[in-house]
Amino acid sequence: MEDTREFIIDEAYKLFVNNSYEAVSISDISKATGFTKGALYHHFTGKEDLFKAVIDKYLSFGEQPEPDCDISLAGFIETSIGHARSILGSIIDKRHQVEPINLLSLVIDSKRHYPESVTKKIEIFNSETEKIKKVLERAVSTGEIRGDIDISLTAYNYFSLLFGISNNLLQNVYPESALEMLRAQLHEFYKLLKVRSGETVQYQNNRIKTTR
Repeated sequence: MEDTREFIIDEAYKLFVNNSYEAVSISDISKATGFTKGALYHHFTGKEDLFKAVIDKYLSFGEQPEPDCDISLAGFIETSIGHARSILGSIIDKRHQVEPINLLSLVIDSKRHYPESVTKKIEIFNSETEKIKKVLERAVSTGEIRGDIDISLTAYNYFSLLFGISNNLLQNVYPESALEMLRAQLHEFYKLLKVRSGETVQYQNNRIKTTR
């Protein structure tokens, strides 16, 4: 039964991501899945319930694991890119042939028809920002980055860059190209924060060692 439910969600995702919420009917979903409307209603109370299940699965944007207490900002950047790669891999599956612009339309539809999902994403945003702040505070204390920054604002800017991958997708289409652009953006951001001239930074296993 669980496999059947997942199959319905996957097929409905293809319809919702390539069409607007309003354009997809239960009849369309019935035809795409091969199940009668009655069978669909056995698993979901209606189109809205199914749409919510699609958003929960494909636009969940799960949290990063809690970073190691001794990780450098440089190491955390690589961890963030790996997490972004994992998310994109689950959203843009080669089997689904998803156009990035359609994916953004699905995000907009989720805000309109599943506002609770926005609340969940805000909670994730706040949680992720706190993790970034901890990494930045350590980076300041070890001398990896400048100490004259606003930690909260810098953490917000960092997270904004992560979300900017949606714009990268529009320009590059291919997920790997979008990820490489994200990597370049984060490293450029890092260069603005790193220690002043006259100080050097050495990396070993994503850990930091600062010399003067």
